[in-house]
Amino acid sequence: MVRPNLRGLAVYKMTGSGNDFVMVDGRTSAPADWGPGDIQAVCARGTGLGADGLVFVEPGSSPDSIRMIYFNSDGSRAALCGNAALCTTRLAVHIGLANGGALRLETDAGIYETRSAGQDGQAELHLAPVGAPVEVPRLCLEPGEERAALSVVGVPHLVVLVPDVHQVDVAQRGRALRSDPALGPDGANANFVSPGVGSSEWRMRTYERGVEGETLACGTGAVAVGCTLEQWGRAKLPVTLCTRSGRGLVVMGRRTDSGAYDDVWLVGEARMVFRGVMI
Repeated sequence: MVRPNLRGLAVYKMTGSGNDFVMVDGRTSAPADWGPGDIQAVCARGTGLGADGLVFVEPGSSPDSIRMIYFNSDGSRAALCGNAALCTTRLAVHIGLANGGALRLETDAGIYETRSAGQDGQAELHLAPVGAPVEVPRLCLEPGEERAALSVVGVPHLVVLVPDVHQVDVAQRGRALRSDPALGPDGANANFVSPGVGSSEWRMRTYERGVEGETLACGTGAVAVGCTLEQWGRAKLPVTLCTRSGRGLVVMGRRTDSGAYDDVWLVGEARMVFRGVMI
C-alpha cells in the first residue's frame, strides 16, 4: 500500500512490447515523494497496478528536451530502459511536454534523440554508440548454450545464443547468470536468443535485474542482442527481435571499423493502456 501523500495522484499505464510501466507526470509528483516501498507496492502484480518499473517524465533542461527517471520494480534506480524511453516519448506528447518531433531525452545514462513514429503507437530511440560486445572469461556455459558475450547499452547485458529460447528455463538459468561472479558485483541482464523465421528475425527472452524475473520484452537488451549477433556473423543489422510478448523490436545500426556500433536505433511499441488515479 502506498503512503497517503500519493493518493489521488494521476498515473498512466503504458506498455512497450509487453515491457510495462507505471508512468508519472513529474510536474505533479517527484521521485523524492516516493520511497522504495511505494514503488514496490505500485509495481506489484496482483496487489498493485503491476509493472516492470516506475517512470517519471519531466521537462528537460531546454525547450526541446524531456527528462526520464526510471526505477525498477524492486525500487532500485536504473540508468536506462529502452522501452521506458519509447513510452516516455509518447507520454510526453500526450501530456503536452513535447510536440511529437525530434526530442532530446535526458536520462541517467546520457542524452539521446527520440521521436514518436506516427499514429501507430510506436516510437524511436537513437542510442549512443555501442561498444563491441566482449567475451566473458570464467563464465561457465551449460550444455546447449553455444556462446555468450557482454554488451553495455546504458546497462550491462549478457547475450547467450541457444538453439531454442522456448526450451530455456529463464527463471532459473537467468537468475544464475544475472549474478554470475564473472559479470562483476552488479551483475547483468541475461538475454537468451535463438533463430526465428528468416535471417533477419530472431527470438529473445530476458531475465532482468531489478525486476528479478523474466520480462516480456527488453529494449536495451534487444540492442545488445542485435549488435552481438552481427559481431558473431549470425545476422546483419537491421534485425527484428521477437520478444516473449510476441511483439517485435527493430534494431538498426552500423558496425564501424573498430568493431563498435554507431547510429544505433531502437524502434518499438509505446502504447497507452489506461490513465487512473491512485486511491
